[in-house]
Amino acid sequence: MSFRKVVRQSKFRHVFGQPVKNDQCYEDIRVSRVTWDSTFCAVNPKFLAVIVEASGGGAFLVLPLTKTGRIDKAYPTVCGHTGPVLDIDWCPHNDEVIASGSEDCTVMVWQIPENGLASPLTEPVVVLEGHTKRVGIVTWHPTARNVLLSAGCDNVVLIWNVGTAEELYRLDSLHPDLIYNVSWNRNGSLFCSACKDKSVRIIDPRRGVLVAEREKAHEGARPMRAIFLADGKVFTTGFSRMSERQLALWDPENLEEPMALQELDSSNGALLPFYDPDTSVVYVCGKGDSSIRYFEITDEPPYIHFLNTFTSKEPQRGMGSMPKRGLEVSKCEIARFYKLHERKCEPIVMTVPRKSDLFQDDLYPDTAGPEAALEAEEWVNGRDADPILISLREAYVPSKQRDLKVSRRNVLSDSRPAVAPGSTRLGASTPAASTHSTAPSSSLARAGEAGKLEEVMQELRALRALVKEQGERIGRLEEQLGRMENGDA
Repeated sequence: MSFRKVVRQSKFRHVFGQPVKNDQCYEDIRVSRVTWDSTFCAVNPKFLAVIVEASGGGAFLVLPLTKTGRIDKAYPTVCGHTGPVLDIDWCPHNDEVIASGSEDCTVMVWQIPENGLASPLTEPVVVLEGHTKRVGIVTWHPTARNVLLSAGCDNVVLIWNVGTAEELYRLDSLHPDLIYNVSWNRNGSLFCSACKDKSVRIIDPRRGVLVAEREKAHEGARPMRAIFLADGKVFTTGFSRMSERQLALWDPENLEEPMALQELDSSNGALLPFYDPDTSVVYVCGKGDSSIRYFEITDEPPYIHFLNTFTSKEPQRGMGSMPKRGLEVSKCEIARFYKLHERKCEPIVMTVPRKSDLFQDDLYPDTAGPEAALEAEEWVNGRDADPILISLREAYVPSKQRDLKVSRRNVLSDSRPAVAPGSTRLGASTPAASTHSTAPSSSLARAGEAGKLEEVMQELRALRALVKEQGERIGRLEEQLGRMENGDA
Protein backbone atom coordinates (compact mmCIF):
# COMPACT_ATOMS: atom_id res chain seq x y z
CA MET A 1 0.00 0.00 0.00
CA SER A 2 1.65 3.26 -1.12
CA PHE A 3 1.15 6.63 0.51
CA ARG A 4 1.36 9.59 -1.81
CA LYS A 5 1.54 13.15 -0.51
CA VAL A 6 -1.52 14.90 -1.88
CA VAL A 7 -1.02 18.56 -2.74
CA ARG A 8 -4.01 20.71 -1.81
CA GLN A 9 -5.83 21.92 -4.91
CA SER A 10 -6.16 25.68 -5.21
CA LYS A 11 -6.43 28.01 -8.19
CA PHE A 12 -4.28 30.51 -6.27
CA ARG A 13 -1.29 28.24 -5.69
CA HIS A 14 0.60 29.83 -8.57
CA VAL A 15 -0.20 33.49 -7.88
CA PHE A 16 2.91 35.52 -8.53
CA GLY A 17 3.81 39.13 -7.84
CA GLN A 18 5.46 41.36 -10.41
CA PRO A 19 6.62 44.96 -9.84
CA VAL A 20 5.84 47.28 -12.74
CA LYS A 21 8.52 48.89 -14.89
CA ASN A 22 10.29 51.98 -13.54
CA ASP A 23 8.46 54.37 -15.85
CA GLN A 24 5.14 53.24 -14.31
CA CYS A 25 6.26 54.06 -10.76
CA TYR A 26 5.61 57.36 -8.96
CA GLU A 27 9.05 58.84 -8.26
CA ASP A 28 10.35 61.54 -5.93
CA ILE A 29 7.56 61.35 -3.34
CA ARG A 30 8.69 62.30 0.17
CA VAL A 31 6.74 59.70 2.16
CA SER A 32 5.80 60.74 5.70
CA ARG A 33 8.21 59.78 8.50
CA VAL A 34 5.65 60.08 11.28
CA THR A 35 5.79 57.20 13.79
CA TRP A 36 2.39 55.59 13.36
CA ASP A 37 1.50 52.11 12.10
CA SER A 38 -0.80 53.28 9.32
CA THR A 39 -0.59 52.21 5.68
CA PHE A 40 0.24 55.86 4.65
CA CYS A 41 -1.35 55.09 1.28
CA ALA A 42 -4.87 54.77 -0.13
CA VAL A 43 -5.85 53.97 -3.70
CA ASN A 44 -9.01 53.65 -5.81
CA PRO A 45 -9.66 53.19 -9.56
CA LYS A 46 -9.06 56.94 -10.20
CA PHE A 47 -6.51 58.26 -7.70
CA LEU A 48 -3.50 57.35 -5.56
CA ALA A 49 -3.18 59.18 -2.21
CA VAL A 50 0.05 59.16 -0.18
CA ILE A 51 0.76 60.88 3.15
CA VAL A 52 3.87 63.02 2.65
CA GLU A 53 6.30 65.11 4.68
CA ALA A 54 5.03 68.66 5.16
CA SER A 55 6.54 71.59 6.97
CA GLY A 56 4.19 73.41 9.33
CA GLY A 57 1.21 71.09 9.23
CA GLY A 58 0.06 67.89 7.56
CA ALA A 59 -0.42 67.04 3.91
CA PHE A 60 -1.08 64.21 1.53
CA LEU A 61 -0.56 63.89 -2.18
CA VAL A 62 -3.42 62.90 -4.52
CA LEU A 63 -2.30 61.74 -7.98
CA PRO A 64 -4.38 60.50 -10.92
CA LEU A 65 -3.30 56.88 -11.51
CA THR A 66 -2.00 57.85 -14.95
CA LYS A 67 0.41 60.47 -13.57
CA THR A 68 3.43 58.16 -13.31
CA GLY A 69 7.11 59.10 -13.45
CA ARG A 70 8.81 61.83 -11.47
CA ILE A 71 6.45 64.00 -9.41
CA ASP A 72 7.43 67.65 -9.30
CA LYS A 73 8.27 69.02 -5.82
CA ALA A 74 5.78 71.83 -6.47
CA TYR A 75 2.92 69.41 -7.24
CA PRO A 76 -0.15 70.58 -5.24
CA THR A 77 -1.11 68.68 -2.09
CA VAL A 78 -4.15 68.45 0.18
CA CYS A 79 -2.86 70.55 3.06
CA GLY A 80 -5.62 71.76 5.40
CA HIS A 81 -4.48 70.00 8.59
CA THR A 82 -2.36 71.88 11.14
CA GLY A 83 -0.64 68.68 12.33
CA PRO A 84 0.79 65.62 10.55
CA VAL A 85 -1.76 63.42 8.76
CA LEU A 86 -1.88 59.90 10.27
CA ASP A 87 -4.48 58.04 8.19
CA ILE A 88 -6.42 58.46 4.94
CA ASP A 89 -9.26 56.46 3.41
CA TRP A 90 -11.12 56.80 0.08
CA CYS A 91 -14.89 56.72 0.22
CA PRO A 92 -16.06 53.37 -1.29
CA HIS A 93 -19.13 55.07 -2.82
CA ASN A 94 -17.47 58.10 -4.41
CA ASP A 95 -14.02 57.91 -5.98
CA GLU A 96 -13.48 61.65 -5.54
CA VAL A 97 -14.07 61.84 -1.77
CA ILE A 98 -11.34 61.07 0.79
CA ALA A 99 -11.22 61.33 4.60
CA SER A 100 -8.12 62.12 6.65
CA GLY A 101 -7.29 61.94 10.36
CA SER A 102 -4.53 64.03 11.90
CA GLU A 103 -2.49 64.90 14.97
CA ASP A 104 -4.48 68.16 15.11
CA CYS A 105 -7.39 66.08 16.60
CA THR A 106 -9.67 66.61 13.60
CA VAL A 107 -11.09 64.50 10.80
CA MET A 108 -11.47 66.24 7.45
CA VAL A 109 -13.37 65.10 4.36
CA TRP A 110 -12.21 66.36 0.97
CA GLN A 111 -13.72 66.49 -2.51
CA ILE A 112 -10.98 65.98 -5.12
CA PRO A 113 -11.61 67.61 -8.54
CA GLU A 114 -12.46 65.08 -11.26
CA ASN A 115 -9.10 65.53 -13.05
CA GLY A 116 -6.96 65.82 -9.92
CA LEU A 117 -5.51 68.85 -8.16
CA ALA A 118 -4.45 71.91 -10.13
CA SER A 119 -3.70 73.96 -6.99
CA PRO A 120 -3.23 73.14 -3.28
CA LEU A 121 -6.48 72.07 -1.61
CA THR A 122 -6.85 73.77 1.78
CA GLU A 123 -10.63 73.87 2.25
CA PRO A 124 -12.27 70.55 3.18
CA VAL A 125 -15.94 69.88 2.50
CA VAL A 126 -16.41 69.25 6.20
CA VAL A 127 -14.35 69.27 9.41
CA LEU A 128 -15.39 66.76 12.09
CA GLU A 129 -14.31 67.83 15.57
CA GLY A 130 -14.94 65.52 18.52
CA HIS A 131 -11.64 63.89 19.49
CA THR A 132 -9.46 65.35 22.25
CA LYS A 133 -6.24 63.67 21.07
CA ARG A 134 -4.74 62.84 17.68
CA VAL A 135 -6.90 60.84 15.25
CA GLY A 136 -5.03 57.78 13.98
CA ILE A 137 -7.81 55.79 12.27
CA VAL A 138 -10.47 56.75 9.71
CA THR A 139 -12.54 54.13 7.87
CA TRP A 140 -15.75 54.43 5.83
CA HIS A 141 -18.80 52.23 6.33
CA PRO A 142 -18.80 49.55 3.59
CA THR A 143 -22.47 49.86 2.55
CA ALA A 144 -24.08 53.02 4.04
CA ARG A 145 -23.49 56.31 2.25
CA ASN A 146 -21.58 59.05 4.11
CA VAL A 147 -21.05 57.07 7.35
CA LEU A 148 -17.49 57.43 8.63
CA LEU A 149 -15.77 55.92 11.67
CA SER A 150 -12.85 57.63 13.38
CA ALA A 151 -10.75 56.47 16.33
CA GLY A 152 -8.27 58.56 18.27
CA CYS A 153 -5.55 58.31 20.88
CA ASP A 154 -8.20 59.40 23.39
CA ASN A 155 -9.42 55.74 23.11
CA VAL A 156 -12.75 56.97 21.71
CA VAL A 157 -14.51 55.68 18.58
CA LEU A 158 -16.79 58.20 16.88
CA ILE A 159 -19.21 57.48 14.03
CA TRP A 160 -20.23 60.42 11.86
CA ASN A 161 -22.83 61.22 9.25
CA VAL A 162 -20.61 63.19 6.88
CA GLY A 163 -23.61 64.33 4.81
CA THR A 164 -25.00 66.36 7.75
CA ALA A 165 -21.66 66.85 9.58
CA GLU A 166 -23.06 65.40 12.80
CA GLU A 167 -21.78 62.87 15.28
CA LEU A 168 -24.03 59.80 15.32
CA TYR A 169 -22.46 57.63 18.02
CA ARG A 170 -19.73 58.12 20.62
CA LEU A 171 -18.20 54.93 22.03
CA ASP A 172 -15.94 56.15 24.82
CA SER A 173 -16.04 53.39 27.43
CA LEU A 174 -15.20 50.24 25.45
CA HIS A 175 -11.42 50.68 24.98
CA PRO A 176 -9.22 51.24 28.04
CA ASP A 177 -6.07 51.80 25.96
CA LEU A 178 -4.78 52.87 22.52
CA ILE A 179 -6.77 51.47 19.57
CA TYR A 180 -4.47 49.91 16.94
CA ASN A 181 -7.03 49.36 14.19
CA VAL A 182 -10.74 49.04 13.40
CA SER A 183 -12.41 46.89 10.71
CA TRP A 184 -16.10 46.79 9.66
CA ASN A 185 -17.76 43.47 8.84
CA ARG A 186 -19.22 42.75 5.39
CA ASN A 187 -22.54 44.58 5.89
CA GLY A 188 -21.34 47.15 8.42
CA SER A 189 -23.53 45.95 11.31
CA LEU A 190 -20.48 45.31 13.55
CA PHE A 191 -16.83 46.25 13.72
CA CYS A 192 -13.84 44.60 15.35
CA SER A 193 -10.91 46.39 16.97
CA ALA A 194 -7.42 45.54 18.19
CA CYS A 195 -6.27 47.40 21.29
CA LYS A 196 -3.01 47.97 23.17
CA ASP A 197 -4.44 45.99 26.13
CA LYS A 198 -3.98 42.90 23.84
CA SER A 199 -7.74 42.38 23.46
CA VAL A 200 -9.72 41.91 20.26
CA ARG A 201 -13.26 43.24 20.58
CA ILE A 202 -16.37 42.86 18.42
CA ILE A 203 -18.68 45.85 18.87
CA ASP A 204 -22.20 46.76 17.79
CA PRO A 205 -21.87 50.54 17.27
CA ARG A 206 -25.58 51.34 17.07
CA ARG A 207 -26.36 49.69 20.41
CA GLY A 208 -23.00 50.73 21.86
CA VAL A 209 -22.39 47.24 23.27
CA LEU A 210 -19.53 44.77 23.31
CA VAL A 211 -20.69 41.65 21.43
CA ALA A 212 -17.58 39.55 22.10
CA GLU A 213 -14.09 40.01 23.48
CA ARG A 214 -10.91 37.94 23.48
CA GLU A 215 -8.24 39.01 25.98
CA LYS A 216 -4.62 38.34 25.08
CA ALA A 217 -5.42 37.35 21.51
CA HIS A 218 -1.66 37.65 20.98
CA GLU A 219 0.56 37.71 24.06
CA GLY A 220 3.28 40.01 22.73
CA ALA A 221 3.40 43.71 23.56
CA ARG A 222 3.86 44.93 19.97
CA PRO A 223 0.96 46.21 17.82
CA MET A 224 -1.82 43.85 16.68
CA ARG A 225 -4.28 44.04 13.81
CA ALA A 226 -7.76 42.50 13.49
CA ILE A 227 -9.94 42.33 10.36
CA PHE A 228 -13.37 40.85 9.64
CA LEU A 229 -13.59 38.25 6.88
CA ALA A 230 -16.62 37.92 4.58
CA ASP A 231 -18.04 34.91 6.48
CA GLY A 232 -17.92 36.74 9.82
CA LYS A 233 -14.71 35.20 11.14
CA VAL A 234 -11.92 37.44 12.46
CA PHE A 235 -8.31 37.30 11.24
CA THR A 236 -5.62 38.78 13.49
CA THR A 237 -1.90 39.49 13.26
CA GLY A 238 0.31 40.10 16.27
CA PHE A 239 3.27 38.89 18.30
CA SER A 240 3.89 35.99 20.67
CA ARG A 241 5.42 36.38 24.13
CA MET A 242 8.79 35.62 22.51
CA SER A 243 8.22 38.45 19.97
CA GLU A 244 7.57 36.07 17.07
CA ARG A 245 5.06 37.35 14.53
CA GLN A 246 1.79 35.41 14.43
CA LEU A 247 -1.39 35.02 12.38
CA ALA A 248 -4.62 33.71 13.90
CA LEU A 249 -8.18 32.96 12.80
CA TRP A 250 -11.06 33.29 15.27
CA ASP A 251 -14.72 32.28 15.33
CA PRO A 252 -16.69 35.12 17.01
CA GLU A 253 -19.10 32.52 18.42
CA ASN A 254 -16.23 30.97 20.39
CA LEU A 255 -13.21 33.17 21.08
CA GLU A 256 -11.75 30.83 23.75
CA GLU A 257 -9.32 29.21 21.30
CA PRO A 258 -8.21 30.31 17.84
CA MET A 259 -9.35 28.11 14.93
CA ALA A 260 -5.80 28.40 13.59
CA LEU A 261 -2.57 29.98 14.81
CA GLN A 262 0.63 30.25 12.76
CA GLU A 263 4.01 31.68 13.67
CA LEU A 264 5.90 33.42 10.88
CA ASP A 265 9.27 34.83 11.94
CA SER A 266 10.90 37.05 14.55
CA SER A 267 11.01 40.39 12.69
CA ASN A 268 9.73 43.39 14.62
CA GLY A 269 7.60 45.27 12.03
CA ALA A 270 3.82 45.34 12.55
CA LEU A 271 1.98 43.05 10.11
CA LEU A 272 -0.64 44.82 7.97
CA PRO A 273 -3.29 42.41 6.59
CA PHE A 274 -5.14 43.11 3.29
CA TYR A 275 -8.15 40.89 2.59
CA ASP A 276 -9.86 40.07 -0.71
CA PRO A 277 -13.38 38.76 0.08
CA ASP A 278 -13.91 37.49 -3.49
CA THR A 279 -10.97 35.07 -3.44
CA SER A 280 -10.62 34.61 0.36
CA VAL A 281 -6.93 35.48 0.08
CA VAL A 282 -5.19 37.50 2.81
CA TYR A 283 -2.02 39.40 1.89
CA VAL A 284 0.23 40.19 4.84
CA CYS A 285 2.77 43.03 4.58
CA GLY A 286 5.18 43.80 7.39
CA LYS A 287 6.26 47.40 7.90
CA GLY A 288 9.98 47.51 7.18
CA ASP A 289 9.84 44.11 5.43
CA SER A 290 10.69 43.65 1.78
CA SER A 291 8.14 40.87 1.20
CA ILE A 292 4.40 40.25 0.90
CA ARG A 293 3.14 36.85 2.07
CA TYR A 294 -0.23 35.59 0.97
CA PHE A 295 -2.54 32.98 2.47
CA GLU A 296 -5.82 31.40 1.41
CA ILE A 297 -8.53 31.11 4.07
CA THR A 298 -10.75 28.02 3.66
CA ASP A 299 -13.40 26.10 5.62
CA GLU A 300 -11.27 22.99 6.13
CA PRO A 301 -8.35 22.65 8.60
CA PRO A 302 -5.79 24.10 8.94
CA TYR A 303 -7.96 27.00 7.63
CA ILE A 304 -4.97 29.29 6.89
CA HIS A 305 -3.04 27.92 3.88
CA PHE A 306 0.24 29.53 2.89
CA LEU A 307 0.34 30.26 -0.84
CA ASN A 308 3.54 32.11 -1.66
CA THR A 309 5.78 35.07 -0.91
CA PHE A 310 6.57 38.05 -3.10
CA THR A 311 10.08 39.27 -2.29
CA SER A 312 11.88 42.42 -3.37
CA LYS A 313 15.04 44.23 -2.30
CA GLU A 314 13.67 47.43 -0.80
CA PRO A 315 11.78 47.60 2.53
CA GLN A 316 8.23 48.98 2.50
CA ARG A 317 7.27 52.13 4.42
CA GLY A 318 3.57 51.64 3.74
CA MET A 319 1.16 49.90 1.37
CA GLY A 320 -2.08 50.60 -0.48
CA SER A 321 -4.44 48.07 -2.04
CA MET A 322 -6.54 48.65 -5.18
CA PRO A 323 -10.26 47.71 -4.94
CA LYS A 324 -11.23 44.82 -7.20
CA ARG A 325 -13.11 47.04 -9.68
CA GLY A 326 -9.86 48.86 -10.48
CA LEU A 327 -7.93 45.77 -11.63
CA GLU A 328 -7.13 44.69 -15.19
CA VAL A 329 -9.37 41.67 -15.69
CA SER A 330 -7.90 40.80 -19.10
CA LYS A 331 -4.48 40.19 -17.51
CA CYS A 332 -5.88 37.88 -14.77
CA GLU A 333 -4.81 40.43 -12.15
CA ILE A 334 -6.33 39.48 -8.78
CA ALA A 335 -4.67 42.17 -6.63
CA ARG A 336 -2.54 45.28 -7.04
CA PHE A 337 -0.52 46.84 -4.25
CA TYR A 338 1.10 50.25 -4.13
CA LYS A 339 4.32 49.85 -2.15
CA LEU A 340 5.80 52.95 -0.55
CA HIS A 341 9.59 53.28 -0.55
CA GLU A 342 11.39 56.20 1.06
CA ARG A 343 11.13 58.34 -2.10
CA LYS A 344 8.74 56.53 -4.44
CA CYS A 345 5.59 54.46 -4.82
CA GLU A 346 5.87 51.20 -6.76
CA PRO A 347 2.81 49.26 -7.99
CA ILE A 348 3.04 45.46 -7.56
CA VAL A 349 0.68 43.32 -9.64
CA MET A 350 -0.53 39.91 -8.38
CA THR A 351 -1.49 37.62 -11.26
CA VAL A 352 -2.87 34.10 -11.68
CA PRO A 353 -1.28 32.66 -14.83
CA ARG A 354 -3.90 31.47 -17.35
CA LYS A 355 -3.43 30.44 -20.98
CA SER A 356 -6.87 31.54 -22.15
CA ASP A 357 -7.65 35.14 -23.03
CA LEU A 358 -11.32 34.66 -22.10
CA PHE A 359 -12.94 36.14 -18.98
CA GLN A 360 -12.10 33.93 -15.96
CA ASP A 361 -15.36 33.47 -14.05
CA ASP A 362 -13.72 31.61 -11.18
CA LEU A 363 -11.21 34.43 -10.51
CA TYR A 364 -13.76 37.23 -10.77
CA PRO A 365 -17.06 36.55 -9.00
CA ASP A 366 -19.35 39.57 -8.69
CA THR A 367 -17.64 42.12 -6.46
CA ALA A 368 -18.66 45.14 -4.37
CA GLY A 369 -19.49 48.07 -6.64
CA PRO A 370 -19.40 51.81 -5.95
CA GLU A 371 -23.12 52.16 -5.26
CA ALA A 372 -24.17 52.51 -1.61
CA ALA A 373 -26.73 49.94 -0.46
CA LEU A 374 -28.16 52.20 2.26
CA GLU A 375 -28.47 55.86 3.14
CA ALA A 376 -27.00 56.93 6.49
CA GLU A 377 -30.46 57.45 8.00
CA GLU A 378 -31.55 53.91 7.07
CA TRP A 379 -28.46 52.44 8.73
CA VAL A 380 -29.04 54.51 11.89
CA ASN A 381 -32.63 53.25 11.97
CA GLY A 382 -31.38 49.67 12.20
CA ARG A 383 -31.29 48.47 8.59
CA ASP A 384 -28.39 46.37 7.30
CA ALA A 385 -27.54 45.47 3.71
CA ASP A 386 -24.75 43.62 1.97
CA PRO A 387 -22.72 45.52 -0.64
CA ILE A 388 -24.37 45.95 -4.07
CA LEU A 389 -22.38 43.67 -6.37
CA ILE A 390 -21.25 44.34 -9.94
CA SER A 391 -19.89 42.00 -12.60
CA LEU A 392 -16.37 42.53 -13.92
CA ARG A 393 -17.15 40.62 -17.13
CA GLU A 394 -17.74 43.71 -19.22
CA ALA A 395 -15.30 46.62 -19.15
CA TYR A 396 -16.96 48.27 -16.20
CA VAL A 397 -17.78 51.96 -16.79
CA PRO A 398 -18.42 53.80 -13.50
CA SER A 399 -21.41 56.10 -13.18
CA LYS A 400 -21.01 59.87 -12.85
CA GLN A 401 -19.72 60.72 -9.36
CA ARG A 402 -22.05 62.73 -7.14
CA ASP A 403 -20.49 65.69 -5.34
CA LEU A 404 -20.52 65.37 -1.56
CA LYS A 405 -22.92 67.98 -0.16
CA VAL A 406 -23.14 68.77 3.54
CA SER A 407 -26.63 69.87 4.53
CA ARG A 408 -27.25 71.63 7.82
CA ARG A 409 -30.58 70.56 9.25
CA ASN A 410 -32.39 71.03 12.52
CA VAL A 411 -30.77 68.33 14.64
CA LEU A 412 -33.62 68.64 17.17
CA SER A 413 -36.34 67.70 14.67
CA ASP A 414 -38.68 64.78 15.47
CA SER A 415 -37.30 62.74 12.59
CA ARG A 416 -34.11 62.01 14.52
CA PRO A 417 -33.58 58.29 15.12
CA ALA A 418 -33.74 57.08 18.69
CA VAL A 419 -30.45 56.54 20.51
CA ALA A 420 -29.67 53.24 22.12
CA PRO A 421 -28.26 53.08 25.67
CA GLY A 422 -24.49 52.93 25.82
CA SER A 423 -23.99 55.35 22.93
CA THR A 424 -24.35 59.10 22.82
CA ARG A 425 -25.54 61.51 20.15
CA LEU A 426 -24.67 65.16 19.98
CA GLY A 427 -27.44 67.74 20.19
CA ALA A 428 -27.48 71.19 18.72
CA SER A 429 -25.59 72.63 21.69
CA THR A 430 -22.45 70.56 21.11
CA PRO A 431 -19.99 72.00 18.57
CA ALA A 432 -19.07 68.55 17.28
CA ALA A 433 -18.69 69.45 13.65
CA SER A 434 -17.98 72.65 11.81
CA THR A 435 -18.13 73.31 8.09
CA HIS A 436 -16.16 75.99 6.32
CA SER A 437 -19.14 78.02 5.11
CA THR A 438 -20.50 81.52 5.65
CA ALA A 439 -23.96 83.06 5.17
CA PRO A 440 -23.17 84.76 1.82
CA SER A 441 -21.56 81.63 0.40
CA SER A 442 -24.56 79.49 1.45
CA SER A 443 -27.00 81.86 -0.29
CA LEU A 444 -24.79 81.76 -3.39
CA ALA A 445 -24.82 77.98 -3.19
CA ARG A 446 -28.64 78.02 -3.02
CA ALA A 447 -28.82 80.28 -6.06
CA GLY A 448 -26.40 77.99 -7.88
CA GLU A 449 -28.53 74.97 -6.98
CA ALA A 450 -31.67 76.68 -8.31
CA GLY A 451 -29.85 77.40 -11.58
CA LYS A 452 -28.71 73.78 -11.79
CA LEU A 453 -32.28 72.58 -11.14
CA GLU A 454 -33.58 74.72 -14.01
CA GLU A 455 -30.84 73.30 -16.28
CA VAL A 456 -31.84 69.74 -15.33
CA MET A 457 -35.53 70.49 -15.98
CA GLN A 458 -34.70 71.93 -19.42
CA GLU A 459 -32.61 68.88 -20.26
CA LEU A 460 -35.44 66.61 -19.08
CA ARG A 461 -37.98 68.40 -21.31
CA ALA A 462 -35.62 68.13 -24.30
CA LEU A 463 -35.10 64.41 -23.64
CA ARG A 464 -38.87 63.80 -23.39
CA ALA A 465 -39.39 65.51 -26.77
CA LEU A 466 -36.55 63.44 -28.27
CA VAL A 467 -37.99 60.18 -26.89
CA LYS A 468 -41.43 61.04 -28.31
CA GLU A 469 -39.92 61.87 -31.71
CA GLN A 470 -37.86 58.65 -31.77
CA GLY A 471 -40.91 56.62 -30.71
CA GLU A 472 -42.88 58.00 -33.66
CA ARG A 473 -39.95 57.26 -35.99
CA ILE A 474 -39.71 53.67 -34.73
CA GLY A 475 -43.46 53.27 -35.34
CA ARG A 476 -43.09 54.50 -38.95
CA LEU A 477 -40.10 52.20 -39.60
CA GLU A 478 -41.93 49.16 -38.13
CA GLU A 479 -44.92 49.92 -40.35
CA GLN A 480 -42.64 50.20 -43.41
CA LEU A 481 -40.88 46.94 -42.48
CA GLY A 482 -44.25 45.17 -42.12
CA ARG A 483 -45.30 46.32 -45.60
CA MET A 484 -41.98 45.11 -47.08
CA GLU A 485 -42.34 41.69 -45.44
CA ASN A 486 -45.89 41.39 -46.79
CA GLY A 487 -44.65 42.26 -50.27
CA ASP A 488 -46.69 45.49 -50.41
CA ALA A 489 -43.65 47.70 -51.01
